[in-house]
Formats: sequence, structure tokens, C-alpha cells
Amino acid sequence: VFKNAIPLIGNSSRSYLYSMKPVLYYCYDAYCSWCFGFSPVIKKIAGDYKDEMEIEVLSGGMMIGEGVMPIEKIGPYIQTAYKRVEELSGIKFGEDFLWHINNPDKSDWVMNSEKPAIALCILKEYYPERQLEFATDLQYALNYDGRDLDDDEAYRHLLDKYNLQPEAFYSKLNDAEYKEMAYYEFALMKQLQVNGYPTVFIQTGETKFVMVARGYTAYEDLKLRIDNVIKETA
Repeated sequence: VFKNAIPLIGNSSRSYLYSMKPVLYYCYDAYCSWCFGFSPVIKKIAGDYKDEMEIEVLSGGMMIGEGVMPIEKIGPYIQTAYKRVEELSGIKFGEDFLWHINNPDKSDWVMNSEKPAIALCILKEYYPERQLEFATDLQYALNYDGRDLDDDEAYRHLLDKYNLQPEAFYSKLNDAEYKEMAYYEFALMKQLQVNGYPTVFIQTGETKFVMVARGYTAYEDLKLRIDNVIKETA
């Protein structure tokens, strides 16, 4: 439990500061392979508790600043790591993604968490209730379709699905205001002492946060922890 955290206010039009419901904060990063493996778990949890809790997704900024790196550098590590994610979670990485991982010297990918975080902030402004869906779509686009999330065009296929007007979306994707929103979320991760993804908190009071998951967590384990928090809060 974090006693001194500031109230978390989403970048969407909703403010949870005065919400009567507990808030579940899903701290993820678009480039986190374990978050991709965890996505079916968190989607099922969100469905289970949609009437009892608000859901807010926060981008972690796992690969920003000095953490930004070309696939050529990190590809060899992912070649081994993704197999462990598949083994534990049952999720499958796509062939198009694996081509980049297995041919890092031929890929021009740069792993940078900034742009997908900005895209999520834009989505929250329009459809805050769909932010988890959008975050998982971003991960599928990367890890299955093999789309380069550092390329503006990687988002175009999602615009119709979310009824986003292309000109407005791309204007905001390169707008300093939305970049600032993304970096605000990165700063919250540091304040909440999040040093790995995925991480899940439940906010039960203005400055009270209970961590219920750090790293990949099975559905049954996460549900039990959430039920215990809700029971204690009640």
C-alpha cells in the first residue's frame, strides 16, 4: 500500500479523484512482451468487475530516453524471452513480428514507448471506456501483426474501428500537449515505484493504492487478490 501517492487523474474526461468506486490501474507498456501475454487475463478481469470498479490504463515508458533501442540490439534477447511468455501465458506471437526478432540485422525497427503512449492518451480523450481494448489492440498490432509502433502508419488500421478521424488523430499524435500527457503517465509510474510490467493496483482511497499484481499473474490468482481487497474495503 502506498500511503503518499498523489491522486491519479486520467488524461480522459473522467476524473477518478471523487469516484465512489475503487479504481483498477493497469500499468503496462506497449513494448512489454509479458503485458502481451497478460492481455487476456486483464481483459477477463475488466469484464468481471466492470460494474464494481473503474479501469484506467497507464503507459509505463519502458523504452524512452536512453532506453530507446534498435531491434538490432534487443532482438537477440527477445528471441529467447518470447518463448517463455508463450509457455507461461499460452499466447502466440505472430510470424511477422518474429521475422523482425529473428532478423534484427535486416529490420529498421526502433523500440520506443513514446508514440504508442501518446496514441493511448488520444484514445482516452474520445473513448475512455475503451482504453483497455485499445491498449491490447496496440500490443496485438506489434506482437502479432508485426507493425512498427514507432511509425505513424502503424495506427491507421485502428482509426476506423475506433471511429477516429485520421487528420485529427495524426495532428494530436505529433502535438506537444499529448506528448506531455504521455510523460505525465511515465512520471506516475516512478511515483508509484513501478519497476516492471505488467503491474496492477487498486485505488481504494485518495492516497491509498494496493498492488495486486507485479509481473505476469494468472487469472485465478489476480481475481482472488482483487476479491480480498474489495472485501477489506467494504
